Amino acid sequence: MPDIIERLRAGELLRKDDPEYYKFGEVVSRAIRLCVTMNATATSVDQVRSQLSTIIGSDIDESTAIFPPFHTNFGQFISLGQNVFINHACSFLDIGGITIEDDVQIGPHVNLTSENHPLDPADRKTLIPRPILIKRNAWIGAGATILPGVTVGENAIVAAGAVVSQDVPPNTVVAGIPAKVVKTL
Repeated sequence: MPDIIERLRAGELLRKDDPEYYKFGEVVSRAIRLCVTMNATATSVDQVRSQLSTIIGSDIDESTAIFPPFHTNFGQFISLGQNVFINHACSFLDIGGITIEDDVQIGPHVNLTSENHPLDPADRKTLIPRPILIKRNAWIGAGATILPGVTVGENAIVAAGAVVSQDVPPNTVVAGIPAKVVKTL
């Protein structure tokens, strides 16, 4: 049987009674500790990039810039392309996986949430991981929220404050709660 991290990466549900749940807890504790340190000590974009590379476990290209504070609850399932810009106060809940392709711009206070919980109250503590994919040259406006399982298409724009619960077609602008296509580019 694959370990809990491999099973999460494959999209398996996470339950607190899993015998390897403690391994998940160790990764979360590490991510929290390293984010706190990064946000308190990094004094340049280069330092943020270096410290975030440690959190996610892979090098972030020098063309990518992240402004602190930046928060993640897991860290190991984030993939960042080249020439990505992430403004301050963003939160990436990445247990379901978050992939951001090249040339993406993310405004301040954006939330990318790749995990959810069942509606059944008896099973509510179970975690349902579903990946988020932000395709090349997309722009995510300030305060937007992208929910689990969403793909934002190439060149698409998510307006400030939008809540995105469905895929965004390429070359469109979406706005509102829930986000709907308001313009084709």
